Amino acid sequence: MKFLIITGMSGAGRSTILHHLEDCGYQCMDNLPPVILSQVFSLCDHIEVGAPLALGVDTRSGNLFDADAVTRAIDDARPGNDISVLFLDSDDETLIDRYKETRRDHPLMKGGMTLEAAICRERELLQPIREKSDFVISTNTLHTRELCQEVDRLLLSDNVSLKLRTEIMSFGFKRGIPRESDLVFDVRFLPNPFYIREIRSYTGLDAPIRDFVLGKAETQKFLHHLYAMVDDLLPLYAKEGKRRLMIAIGCTGGAHRSVAISEALYQHLLSNNHRVSVTHRDISLEQASWPFRQERGDSPVSS
Repeated sequence: MKFLIITGMSGAGRSTILHHLEDCGYQCMDNLPPVILSQVFSLCDHIEVGAPLALGVDTRSGNLFDADAVTRAIDDARPGNDISVLFLDSDDETLIDRYKETRRDHPLMKGGMTLEAAICRERELLQPIREKSDFVISTNTLHTRELCQEVDRLLLSDNVSLKLRTEIMSFGFKRGIPRESDLVFDVRFLPNPFYIREIRSYTGLDAPIRDFVLGKAETQKFLHHLYAMVDDLLPLYAKEGKRRLMIAIGCTGGAHRSVAISEALYQHLLSNNHRVSVTHRDISLEQASWPFRQERGDSPVSS
């Protein structure tokens, strides 16, 4: 199991990184008291999480925080697990300025403790973890985008499948283009199976429509260009910091051609280890509007 412990000085960007990693495919838990860290490691030994786990551990847990308990839990769980510790730091002046800007209290400002004293105390508490951290990032001069890029460089390398989540949606133009779409492809130029009586009551999820649409020479030529374009664009979007990309593919009603093409693109990206999902916005609405929806061939074969 792969774990990443996110810790460091309050105000150094820990929450920003956890949100970023969540967008990149990590399962994230924040503000874990050190006393239950070992239990989290143990629980994940018995449950398939399905994604790397990022755990936020810091002094917000107050009297429950114990740096030695954190390091012990990590050392005990390392055998059989891939565990890294990322420590985020900033100098005192930068942290003071950030707290003044946000007008929030430092988590250790209790009993009349000043901000400067709270920052100093937190450094002392976190020092044992900092000394054993695998990565230390100083965020003094880093803007949010630059900080996320530095984390990508250290942790994600060139793994686009973790960086970018691609969502494919089929739709019908008669119900409008999805507002959240980033790329829109119109496949109404392809032969329309709606006019073939024997198969029109099937959808792009069924073999009769899929074979009809994908079996055309013009479809194969289009898919060749579509695959090449998307393969070139995804790394560029990821490089620019985009975490979610919506590709919308439309035909007239949203049940035949767009569905078949969306499924083909989904399988292409999936085979290349991208984080990808596919939904069909209008397929049920379109089927409900068909007066011939009970028509079927002799032996339908569904995907």
